[in-house]
Amino acid sequence: MKPVTEGKLLWSPTEEQIKQTSLVNFMKWVNEQQGTKFETYQDLWKWSVLELEDFWESVWKFCQVKASAPYYSVLNMRQMPEAKWFQGAKLNYADNVFKNYKEDKTALFFRSERVAKREVSWKELREKTASIANSLKSMGVKPGDRVVAYMPNILETVIAFLACASIGAIWSSCSPDFGASSVVDRFKQIEPVVLFTIDGYQYNGKTFNCLPVVTKLQEELTFVKHTILVPYLNQITPIDTLQNFTSWDSLLSNEQELQFEQVPFDHPLWILYSSGTTGLPKPIVQGQGGILLEHLKVVNLQQNLSAEDVFFWYTTTGWMMWNFLLGGLLVGSTIVLYDGSPSYPSIDILWSLIEESGTTFFGTSAGYISSCVKAGIIPRETHNLSKLKGIGSTGSPLMAEGFSWTYANVKEDLWLVSTSGGTDVCTAFVGGCSILPVRAGELQARALGANVQSFDEEGNSLVNEVGELVITAPMPSMPLFFWNDENQERYLNSYFDIFPGIWRHGDWIKIDEKGSSVIFGRSDSTINRQGVRLGTSEIYRVVEGLEEILEGLVIDLEMLGRNSHMPLFVVLKENAYLDDQLKQKIKNEIRHKISPRFVPDEIYEVEEIPKTISGKKLEVPIRKILLGFEVEKVANPDSMSNPHTLHYYQKLAEQLNQEHQNK
Repeated sequence: MKPVTEGKLLWSPTEEQIKQTSLVNFMKWVNEQQGTKFETYQDLWKWSVLELEDFWESVWKFCQVKASAPYYSVLNMRQMPEAKWFQGAKLNYADNVFKNYKEDKTALFFRSERVAKREVSWKELREKTASIANSLKSMGVKPGDRVVAYMPNILETVIAFLACASIGAIWSSCSPDFGASSVVDRFKQIEPVVLFTIDGYQYNGKTFNCLPVVTKLQEELTFVKHTILVPYLNQITPIDTLQNFTSWDSLLSNEQELQFEQVPFDHPLWILYSSGTTGLPKPIVQGQGGILLEHLKVVNLQQNLSAEDVFFWYTTTGWMMWNFLLGGLLVGSTIVLYDGSPSYPSIDILWSLIEESGTTFFGTSAGYISSCVKAGIIPRETHNLSKLKGIGSTGSPLMAEGFSWTYANVKEDLWLVSTSGGTDVCTAFVGGCSILPVRAGELQARALGANVQSFDEEGNSLVNEVGELVITAPMPSMPLFFWNDENQERYLNSYFDIFPGIWRHGDWIKIDEKGSSVIFGRSDSTINRQGVRLGTSEIYRVVEGLEEILEGLVIDLEMLGRNSHMPLFVVLKENAYLDDQLKQKIKNEIRHKISPRFVPDEIYEVEEIPKTISGKKLEVPIRKILLGFEVEKVANPDSMSNPHTLHYYQKLAEQLNQEHQNK
């Protein structure tokens, strides 16, 4: 790819396209209801963050949220994390999905490496959801009970989730590519009563038997009373030869009407996981009403989706984008599910699925677009993409060259949405706007209702300068709480430790005067690999559990303009030697106990790990040094127990920078 200037104009919507957007209809509706005269997105955004209560009530009414009891207050206070939304309201997420019911219309379009094609109508979706929901109730599952899934992105997973939501139970899922210990670390914290699982799966042409992991989960998750098995890898898995399993098909025989448990706005919907630098993964609890309202806002107003659209985001059930993809059902869109490698049997597989399913909006990661660039493919020449109107990119910053490649090789008349948000809120803070032009390397706008600012270290707002991405006002989809977080200690330390009362997200961002932005990667030490985040502590538990390793330091060097690179530094025990065999052993341990995506790119032997006087590893300062920051500006030798170790990382930074320039 030829270099392209950041900020170069690549696409603009036509006047006709602008008129047909849901966003313009919403703006007109607000002007009529509020007596305002908004003409630009920036005007609407400013109102949405200054008049929070009016904005979110407008979203509720415009999107016609279905509720059985009215709210008496939109927002009790604008203080985080104490804010409470729409008190008094009673509703159900699944009820708001099935209000879009159209009997024979396709609700789910599924394909995998093993299944060529499978479509599920709204009629079938409702019937099977009802069967699973009533079976769960027969098992004694009550509102507030946790139901977990060790399942891939398949039809049964969506059905199980909707059934869970319909009865007010709390959902949580992990992708089968997570190792047993990673799944246990997540699920054990929330004490689930039901486990949905598969027998195995296929990825990149290889099959994986999950039953040994499931047996481990049954041993560790002592609160699980029922394990429901979906025979996915082997359609004739002999259920009767397995212990303590109930077959998925036996649940489908429970034919009754689908009913919806009416719950308060802040009743938990699901638990997602995001990791800090210490301790177990954080179990983030998000509410039925908060997710419902936020996702209606995003899919309807920001992404311009409707019942006429086919929405496909390539994801696994271990990434928040799976939960976000479900939001397409809230506006009646057909959603596309794919289980498998994005490059098997070739890098063209997702483009083939886009064509076959008639996808109108395709979501992926910046890493996948980069892979397409490197593969030299030209999808517009090999596939009929006439129905494709938009592409979303997230997970990591999309470089300007990725923007340019998309318009040159996919489609000229295309809305490319680079977006950034987080598992913590299951949405985007900054991203797309259907009525604004697309410029290379830029995220078009701050999301409605999200008061995103760039702060310097003193908490001053910046324009056209890189600073910490912060949110200065509450959002409905912010966590209700972390599970088992006494006195909200972990919650407060995760987001409000630097700027009291201000949400600090952990990304570097630059916002210009027109509201567009550029994300420069993580400002903390959390690992982000293709959009899935992991705390360094999970890597350390595996690596430092090896008999040859004394301790380790892992650094994620994801940053705009650079290829993602994750080195691991290890201190060896006496008489141990870092040869190819030990390196492979370390990688295999991480691959099998955590996930293949978190295998380090390089392993270095060091004599010591840089630490503070109190013994804390210097993860963030070392990350900044390796990204090219001056040592004096990011590390204070007087606060370190071994300041002499910094020289090694400074030299390595120079080497990595030279390698980057030579590419």
